Amino acid sequence: MITRDTIIYEKSGTDACLASLEQGDLREFEIFNEDGAAEGNVYLGRITKKINLSEDKTGFMVNIGDTTDAFMSAQEKGLLEVNMTEGQCVVVQVQKEAHADKGAKLVRAVQIPGTYLVYRPFGSYIDVSLKINDEEKSEALRKAVTQNVSTQQEGWVVRTAAADADINDVLDEMTTLRGIYENIRVKARSATAPALLYAKENPLFELIRHHQDTLKTIIVNDHNLEEKVKSVFTGEVRYVADPSAEYGIQDMLQKAMEKTIKLPCGGEVHIEETRAFVAIDVDSANMVARGQTDTLNHEAAVEIARQIILRNLAGKIIIDFAGSGEYRFMRDVMDTLSEELAGDVMGARVVGLSKAGNVEVLRRRKHPTLLERFSVACPTCGGTGRVEP
Repeated sequence: MITRDTIIYEKSGTDACLASLEQGDLREFEIFNEDGAAEGNVYLGRITKKINLSEDKTGFMVNIGDTTDAFMSAQEKGLLEVNMTEGQCVVVQVQKEAHADKGAKLVRAVQIPGTYLVYRPFGSYIDVSLKINDEEKSEALRKAVTQNVSTQQEGWVVRTAAADADINDVLDEMTTLRGIYENIRVKARSATAPALLYAKENPLFELIRHHQDTLKTIIVNDHNLEEKVKSVFTGEVRYVADPSAEYGIQDMLQKAMEKTIKLPCGGEVHIEETRAFVAIDVDSANMVARGQTDTLNHEAAVEIARQIILRNLAGKIIIDFAGSGEYRFMRDVMDTLSEELAGDVMGARVVGLSKAGNVEVLRRRKHPTLLERFSVACPTCGGTGRVEP
């Protein structure tokens, strides 16, 4: 179960970072440029190139003002296929941020998130979060939103936070989110591409909502933001001029990029990021007895879940645990891994056990990994980490 008791926000120029801690240990870290193409931002982009994809599909490279042109597919679920040419403008939203040498991924079906709802102007149905356990409240929310849908086609997602909200507040937010989208449309008619039409809210507030049940302290180095946080958070809010130094964030980040993590039992976890997938190996350190291996693998499962979230590992993650890879020995280990990943905002899930005995995990990719954020491939060894004798 993912819990956080402290959030640290530190801003320097246009760059800002968010660190989430639990009992003094770094558990999540995000860095973002307020002028960059962040996930959720909406732009008026200009198509720079039309490209042919496999299976007779088409895509476009789009200039949204980022350092690298972004990609948009002509085919998008729920929307008609577009047939555009170079130089044309299009309203798009960043679905995945740029990472490594790839630009951002864009979609045309804009979604506007709020505290209680997500507005989908191109949608057509109402979806209520399955995490709202009160069936009566869930149905009441669905009914209220449905009755207030405009005559135009539109869709809504009722978020988990709405479970404790007054229904009138939820309905008020419907009006607010519609207004935001209408403002996007107005800006798009007069803007010159590339242009930012809508910037998502500071990720700090989303993080506060996500961990509101366990969160105790928020540290910021921005007085203006300090007052905004106090208006939505009842716990401790403190101003610290240099929070990274006070909490040792840089040292914890340096450790989080090391390839090897030592476990309390004496074993080790090795993590290798490749272009195709993330490979994780659990080293038994000569512990071969069944009881020892079980303890090692359970410790490793807990640590691996922590590292997946901390390092923001994503895509295909292949884990080679110690000992036998038979299902009867790995079932409890996979259960532990699933429990530790429960509640991950990127939806990490244990897919199962491969025929080769490796545990497979899938996780959505929206942001670069820590390694991609803070390092580049060595020009001497080409990123292999090896040199000629």
